[in-house]
Order: sequence, then structure tokens, then C-alpha cells
Amino acid sequence: MRFNIIIFFVFAFSIMVNAQVEFVPVNHPVYEYLKRAELYGWIQGYNSSLLPLSRKQVAIYLKEIENVRTSGNLEMSIMDKKILKDYLVEFGYEVYGDLKHSDALFKGGSIFDNDKQKFILSYIDSNASLFWDLNGWLSQRGSDGDSIKINSIALGEIGMRFRGTLFNTVGYYIRFSNGQKLSGKNKDVDFARVTYPKWNANHKMKDKDGNFDSYEGYLRYSTNNEWLALTIGKEQMLAGFGYIDKLFLSNNPVPFSFIRLDLKYKKLQYFFSYGSLRGDSLGREIETKGIVTHRLNLNLFDSWKLGFFEALITCDRPFNFTYLNPFSFIRSADYSAGDGQSSLNNAIIGFDTEVSPLKRLAFQGTMLIDDLDIKTLFDNTRNGKPANSNRFAWQAGVIWTDGFWIPNLTISFEYTRLNPFIYTHRTNKSQYTHWTLPLGHNLQPNSDEIAIRINYDITHRLNFQLLYLHQRHGEGLVFDGDTLKINYGGTLNRGDADISIDNKFLQGNRIDKDFISMCILWQPIRQFYIEGNLVYRFFNLSYNKKKMRDLYWWVTAKIDY
Repeated sequence: MRFNIIIFFVFAFSIMVNAQVEFVPVNHPVYEYLKRAELYGWIQGYNSSLLPLSRKQVAIYLKEIENVRTSGNLEMSIMDKKILKDYLVEFGYEVYGDLKHSDALFKGGSIFDNDKQKFILSYIDSNASLFWDLNGWLSQRGSDGDSIKINSIALGEIGMRFRGTLFNTVGYYIRFSNGQKLSGKNKDVDFARVTYPKWNANHKMKDKDGNFDSYEGYLRYSTNNEWLALTIGKEQMLAGFGYIDKLFLSNNPVPFSFIRLDLKYKKLQYFFSYGSLRGDSLGREIETKGIVTHRLNLNLFDSWKLGFFEALITCDRPFNFTYLNPFSFIRSADYSAGDGQSSLNNAIIGFDTEVSPLKRLAFQGTMLIDDLDIKTLFDNTRNGKPANSNRFAWQAGVIWTDGFWIPNLTISFEYTRLNPFIYTHRTNKSQYTHWTLPLGHNLQPNSDEIAIRINYDITHRLNFQLLYLHQRHGEGLVFDGDTLKINYGGTLNRGDADISIDNKFLQGNRIDKDFISMCILWQPIRQFYIEGNLVYRFFNLSYNKKKMRDLYWWVTAKIDY
């Protein structure tokens, strides 16, 4: 079957350029580099609050940085120039319009070429492009600790990727892979899932078979100047200015399928999506669950940006044209769907802004409103009983590149607070989740977090990252038989009994958590990677005077060409 797919792509698109409109995945490190370039003022108009970008747009920014370099800008370090050179090779076709900076194995290229971008197969003509890549990894993971115990597991994955653009306007992309446990027991599979929650979105991995697969794929139409784009498919999307984690749309869940509309005119940028989520309710799968989102960005100046976001989670309704309207206020449109349906849905709105008062420095602030009732805004009661009808989350952060005047060191600091019941819904069907994983911030509700991240390019192909998280959390569910009597609002997938008591921040069973993670990524040869990760976490369960410590790690060898 997969061989037939390969043949289809190779021959169907071989008759179909430079304007590559397919996306650059959100986890690509080029976005870190573009953020640094934005803070330095090397590029104009870059907005990191709505990703991914097209390969064409990324290439435009790289050209701008190259112009800065050739102009003799003294602020560009030798390291920045070397990193830029690597990206100009990787995006060589988009930047230069030819394949001189790449090589293909089917054309006799060497897999160990250190100066060119390598593909299994590459093809271009005046109407189309095709790039066929191979990717895979081998990983050894282990742990020791109070909660996860001693574990050891080896995993491997191999996959392929096809992408390209037809007639400068239609981009296509598909990536599929299959992974397998190479060694380890059932308990080790559980450890792998706990430390990498996205594997919970795979039935075979969840059933401890040790087998997992994944895919992303889409078609994307875009006008030549990208003022309008329409995408149908499945790909990770991010929304929000958060530097370490985002309140609106984050990288915490696996991607979901969607239809997406993008509009852009000068300083305005608008985004709409209507997607399908996997839901469950107390362990039972929900037949239909969907998400509608709007995002409006306004780049007032290069140093000041504003954003507005709204989303609606729907359940028990597979499709409704009410939500497909890209120009509406979602919550108001939802009311027209009927009182019965609206009471099942979960709406959030949010505002954020980013200000860069000085070169190399930026601040961001984000406010999320899950529920709002003006009548109980200053008095959290209704008819003498708890109302709990106002739910807010907020975040403030700063990013500083060349932090402490150390070249190529970027420091991010962020404080996040989620009040009780943020992202939840009392039906337990419309939580702001996908496969029980948060679509927004990774924190549980009724929590706050101080996060510090250090990103340092030791060389242009050796990167070090350090992340520290300190979290406070209040949780707890009190039952009377099978009936939930008290909910402190600290469990993402349990939103019922939300008016059982007057909820206060951090009320319930108090847990303090500290995480320290270190990652080093080395690319000894272009497109060959060695990655090492070490994570230490400490839990202080103050409500029962218990403490737990865990240590886990993994070493991964990756190839991507």
C-alpha cells in the first residue's frame, strides 16, 4: 500500500517552483532563529504568535537576513552567519530557485555530504516541484525514581515525507511513519507514555503493544503574495505569544484535522479554522467533538503587536454551517445553534500583546477568559450560593537574546496562572483537549508556573537548552458513593460539580512541582543528529507530607533527509 503511495507521488507530480507554499513544521528550529532576527531588527513584520509559516515566507525572511549580512552589519556574530548559511542551504530552492545547493540519492548523491541539503529524490520544472525525504530515529530511554521506578526501553521509528508546490499556488505535504518497541517490558511502555504523553494518542502504544504510527498531510492553496490561503488537512498549529508555552493553541497535543483560512493585508492578519478533535468523557469515547477558532493579529508597529483569539469546543454535533462561517463572533453564533446545543459547548476568548521597547528584548502579556458573568464579577455568589462563573487565566513573559551580553544566548522567562476550572466543562465532553491532552498550556487548572528557559548555540550545529519549571497546583475530588460532591477545579478532564463550593485559587490538595530538563542537540553531519535529554522532577505533596523524586533520560540518533 505504501509503495503504491510512493509511486503515485513520484509520477503524478513529475509533470507538474520556487514559490513553495507548503508549511514549515512548527517544531523546526528556524523559528528560533527568526525570533532572534526579529529582536535584532534584521527582519520586519515577523509575528511569532501564529505558526506555521510557508516555506516561501521563511525564505523571504532568510533573504532579508542575508541582505543584512552582505551590508556589513557588525551586530551579526560569526555564529549567526554560519547558522544563516546552513539555513540558506536547507531552503536553497526557495531562496535561489534552483537545486544547486542540494543533492538526491537517486541521482548518485552521497548521504554524508556535509555541504548540500540531501533528498531521496528531488524534481522541479516550470510548473511543479517534488521533494521526497526519509526520516527516522533510534532512542534509548531510562528512568529511576519514586513514582516511575526503574525502566529501560529502546524505540525506533522510520518514515517518509513528500512535499512540493504545483503552479506556484497549491502546496501538498504528507508525512507518515511507523515506530516499534525494540526492547523493554509493558511497564517500560507505560513509562514511555508518561514521559511523552503524545503517545497516549496511539491506540497500539496505549494498549502496550509497543507499536505506534503517525502522519500529517494537507493540501494548501495560496495566492502569489499570500494575501489569501486555504488549507485542508492535518498539521500542528500554534497561536499566542507565549515564549515557553502558549495559552491558546500549543504544541502539547498531537495535530488534529481541520479546514483553515488565512487572510493577510499589510499590518492585519486573520486566521480561521474548523477542526475535528478526539474526545472522551470519563474514559468513554465521544462520538463527535470539534473546534472552531478565530485569530486576528494587528502589527501596529514593528515593536508593538496585538492579538485577539476565540475558540469554541463543540460536542455531539458532527457538522454545522453556523460554525463554518469564518466571519462571526463565535459565541454569539453558537447561541443561534439552539439553547440545548450551546449549553454543551465550551467557549473561550483571549487577548495578547507583544512589545519590544529595546533591541534584543521583548515582553508579552496574555489574558484568557473561559467564562464571564458581569453580575458575579465582584461577588462570586448567585442567590446566596457559589457561582464560580468567572474563569480567567493570564500569562506574562520576557525574552532576551544575547542575554547578559553573551552572544547567541537567548533567555525566556514566563509566569502563567490558570484559575480553577480553566479549559474544563461541566458536561465533561467539551474540555479544551484533544486525546485528553491540553490544546492550550500544559498546566492543569488551579495552578501557576514560573518558567525559565535558556537556549544557547555553542556552535552553529551544537545547541544546548535548559528549562526550569516551578509549579503550584491544587487538586482533589470528593465523592459520596459514586456521586462527585466537591471538585476543587484542578483536574482538566473533570469539570462537573463546578459550583459545589466557592472555588479559590490553589484550594484543595496542594502539590508543588519542580522540573529541570537539559537537552543537547548535535548535528555532526548535515541532517544527522544526536540528541541527549535529562529530566529531573520533584513533587512535594504537602497535603499528605509526602515527597517524590524522579530522574529520566533519553539518547536519540536521528536522520532527516
